Amino acid sequence: MTDATPIRVLVVDDHPVIRGGVELLAAQDPAITVVGSASTGHEAIRLVQEVPAEVILLDLRLPDMPAPELVTELRRIVPKAKILLFTAFADHGAIDVLLDAGADGCLVKDITGVDFSTAVRRVARGVRVIDPRLAGRHASATPELLFHVGLTRREYDVLRLAAMGHSNPEIAERLLLARNTVKTYLQTAMQKLNARNRVEAIAKAHEARLL
Repeated sequence: MTDATPIRVLVVDDHPVIRGGVELLAAQDPAITVVGSASTGHEAIRLVQEVPAEVILLDLRLPDMPAPELVTELRRIVPKAKILLFTAFADHGAIDVLLDAGADGCLVKDITGVDFSTAVRRVARGVRVIDPRLAGRHASATPELLFHVGLTRREYDVLRLAAMGHSNPEIAERLLLARNTVKTYLQTAMQKLNARNRVEAIAKAHEARLL
């Protein structure tokens, strides 16, 4: 990418109004161009392999898969692309999980055109960009959110790693726990979330803005 070449942005969001709004923001800066859009995680996975993009603007809440899983998969498929999270919730509990999974920054959706342009330019250069309104608030799910659903910090840590696609042995190794302990934490998390299996537990944690 040279200075004369626009930064190619791929938008992943299930709301057409948001996708259209991003296109309007990008149109204000000749150095940025939207090269495609996807409304689901699976569509994004297909599209990134067909449409080269320097920056992937990714909504935290998609209908078909948890954002941590999608970030991990996008990072595997297009490791050079920058992933810029886009959220309507400044207090979303999963921002640090997504940054750990490979995202390069996070913006709140009511960002202005000038700030949007600056953020995209910076993240394309390899600078991590966090919306100022998120400063100090992206260190994982807050105690208030965990208390609301009844999860302990350890149960949450196990569940978020499961949401990132790690197996029980991998979670045990990362958290320095016995495998049976990991299994127990997952089972209690499923019970508290009223979920029948780990996939449903991850989905319900996602709905509660924990993931």
